[in-house]
Amino acid sequence: RTHDLTAARTHRIIRICERQGVPVLADRAYIGAGSWVTTPIRRLPHQDLNPTQRTINRALSAARAPVERSVARLKSWRIFRRARCSPNRLSSISAAVLTLERQR
Repeated sequence: RTHDLTAARTHRIIRICERQGVPVLADRAYIGAGSWVTTPIRRLPHQDLNPTQRTINRALSAARAPVERSVARLKSWRIFRRARCSPNRLSSISAAVLTLERQR
């Protein structure tokens, strides 16, 4: 039970993605995570975003939407909400759940 950014930093996920050349698209919670992480453009106080900035934010949201839906679907499995086993064992459980999800 920790924030996503804290977990990503602890496990060096962002650094690994950078070394592998994998772009990281994130939500506003990741603002300040580093130059490799693409986050939405923030609106400044008392100013609206210009049309280009809104378009960029919409494109980022559209790219992230399938992943967000997938994570929400995985969270519907009770095993992930109530897991009390080793994180290493959860990898095997995740593989099994993904196989079952593909069969739906």
